[in-house]
Amino acid sequence: MKRIGIFLRKVILPLLLAGLLLLLFKPVYMENGTINYLLLWICVGVPFGIHKMFLWLVPHKLDLAGTIGIFTLDVIVGGLIGGFALVWQVITGLIATIKG
Repeated sequence: MKRIGIFLRKVILPLLLAGLLLLLFKPVYMENGTINYLLLWICVGVPFGIHKMFLWLVPHKLDLAGTIGIFTLDVIVGGLIGGFALVWQVITGLIATIKG
């Protein structure tokens, strides 16, 4: 029973969230009927990596354009890092389930 809980929490829930994000952001990463994989990676990875980026790059004493630029950079880099974090979380969840 413990393995099922670990599997649900560490593998299924992140994959369900990623699937929901795929459905939500479909108009963003689809270009002329083809998939832009970089945008797909960023859109799916945002909730898994954005919290780390706001600790690293915080806009301080900038005008509006600088603040928006730093925020945009945070979202893009956070999405890229979050894509890797999602893959890592699923792999470690599978290993934890097997070790049980």
